[in-house]
Amino acid sequence: MRGAIAHPLLVLLPLCACAPQAQAPPWTPVALDCAQPFAALAARITAQPHLAPPSHAPGEPYTFYSTDDGHASYLITEPGAPGHPAIMMQRAHGGDVVTTGCRYGDQKGYNQLLAYLDSLKTWARR
Repeated sequence: MRGAIAHPLLVLLPLCACAPQAQAPPWTPVALDCAQPFAALAARITAQPHLAPPSHAPGEPYTFYSTDDGHASYLITEPGAPGHPAIMMQRAHGGDVVTTGCRYGDQKGYNQLLAYLDSLKTWARR
């Protein structure tokens, strides 16, 4: 009879091995939350996983960050940039690129920054 007690447990073992694994939710890029201070939002963006190395062209007062899948990009201004401080985000959405942003500085400079990003979208489509 001793063996009879062990058998029910052995019957359950294969059932446990076939149970579906819990899948992690798909990763999504950090969304812009303009209620957060500039430095806090910039830190959240740059600390997230799945970012390609930042791009900073010499003489440009901002840094670009893109997700490694290419679906989202961020522009974070530096002192001297139009509209600084500001953070912009571009996301691929339905075959188009949608630009959103958080303006912490002056409106005129922010509009200039938005126009610059829109010109990059036009250039990339040519």
